[in-house]
Amino acid sequence: MAVTLVSCCRHHHQFLSSFEIANQIPRNRMMSSIRCSSPPFNPVVRPELCIRVGTQLIPHPKKAAKGGEDAFFVSSYNGGVIAVADGVSGWAEKDVDPAQFSRELMRKASSLVEDEEVNYDPRILVRKAHAATSSTGSATVIISMLDNDGILKVANVGDCGLRVIRKGQIIFSTFPQEHYFDCPYQLSSEAVSQTYLDATVTSIDTMKGDIIVMGSDGLFDNVFDHEILSTIAKHNDVMETAKVLADLAYKHSVDFYFDSPYSIEARTRGFDVPWWKKVLGQKLTGGKMDDITVIVGEVVSN
Repeated sequence: MAVTLVSCCRHHHQFLSSFEIANQIPRNRMMSSIRCSSPPFNPVVRPELCIRVGTQLIPHPKKAAKGGEDAFFVSSYNGGVIAVADGVSGWAEKDVDPAQFSRELMRKASSLVEDEEVNYDPRILVRKAHAATSSTGSATVIISMLDNDGILKVANVGDCGLRVIRKGQIIFSTFPQEHYFDCPYQLSSEAVSQTYLDATVTSIDTMKGDIIVMGSDGLFDNVFDHEILSTIAKHNDVMETAKVLADLAYKHSVDFYFDSPYSIEARTRGFDVPWWKKVLGQKLTGGKMDDITVIVGEVVSN
């Protein structure tokens, strides 16, 4: 487990895979802070709004030794860029490490943030990062960019998610893209897969004080929206909020009796316990054990 605190301004990039977070960052250097201001000699180019970010990643217990299969990066370019990729674990059955694709995808995306052709468009960033990724595998991905005018641009392929909260209310929420239950859209090394053209693209007009919660499905499968709102109401610090949400998701994920968003959705889709267990009053419950990545951002004045 680890936390990272970044105030996003210009020309700072931070890429962290789950392995690097879990195993390579010394404990006394887990937190970093960067002032949210531009050099005084160049005030014209600085954005009026930027994102102050806290992150937390908890690998699946059985994948903790390798750091899990989630990856993410935080960039302070322009108003701030945040992204999450979730490696598809099914590749392990083919003796392929699912983490390699998601990590390389995030590395490529991080390196292309300032590319002129990207032009601060998250869908084009998805396209170019996908094309540059050579690892075998696949991953779901979400990328968000805050521009100079406070517009948050989001491109999402699959079931990573994002919520924008304003004054205690969710004003925007992504929805999973999937072929069928538990099989999300994904970018892949295979020729037959989704592409940037399949991404759901949205623009949200943000304002100072808005909270952005982004994460892999390990968060949203185990934590209800009302729990996210309650956590944000209790904690003002983005780093602390990210940690509390990730810890809550983990707690629910290992609880066989918790009626999680994942188990409720499974029952809605027709999955449940055998009929004779229903006679005994039992039903399908429990969290979903998974890698858990949480990024919490607060829109602040530069």
